[in-house]
Amino acid sequence: MVGKQQKPEPVYLPSNEPYLGRESVHQFDAVIISCMELNSNIAAYTHRAELSKLQKAACQIIPQGVNLALTIRELVRQGYLFGALVLMRPLIERAATISYLHSNPGEINAWENGWQYRERPSLSKMLNTMSGGVDTSLANQLCSHFNHIVHGDPIGSEWNMVRLSNSGFGYSVGKVTNAPELCDEICIQSFCYLIVLMGMMTACFTDAPHLKERAVGGPWF
Repeated sequence: MVGKQQKPEPVYLPSNEPYLGRESVHQFDAVIISCMELNSNIAAYTHRAELSKLQKAACQIIPQGVNLALTIRELVRQGYLFGALVLMRPLIERAATISYLHSNPGEINAWENGWQYRERPSLSKMLNTMSGGVDTSLANQLCSHFNHIVHGDPIGSEWNMVRLSNSGFGYSVGKVTNAPELCDEICIQSFCYLIVLMGMMTACFTDAPHLKERAVGGPWF
């Protein structure tokens, strides 16, 4: 976070957003476009087909994850990077949850019953289903990282620190337009989990003709 931050605009548009031109933002936008196309192709099918329990769960979990990703993208556009970073945690959880249920369909009843405390798997356990159980320490580190950010402890507060015009540091309450590295981290992680959600769309709806022709988009379920 180096350099003096220019006075931010009240509202940024796609033509003048502060991180316009960064490769991470471009890649995030590209994945969003692909995700929305895939969603449109599957949406109509979910209204006319008799869905399995897994598919019904996917109809609830995946759209929430996509909505969170779109919200994160808009927060990046407006320079609210800390808010975008906080929303990474629920985005990751939804990608992990549908991945876990796809790998463990016997757990769907527990999910339908509200993921009661003693029945709910840990986030790190669910994340392991996304990597085939390889290097579980990374899942634990990821959970710890975002737990600090979400719960507002001293470690998490470091992610809201910005350089001030007098060369000191402070904690931002508004837009941050001069933190390209943080922008990159948010966008790269977000589009990675959005790709996971797209993979789960295809995995959960293998019987849908979503790749043959584009259907009219609509609510999932």
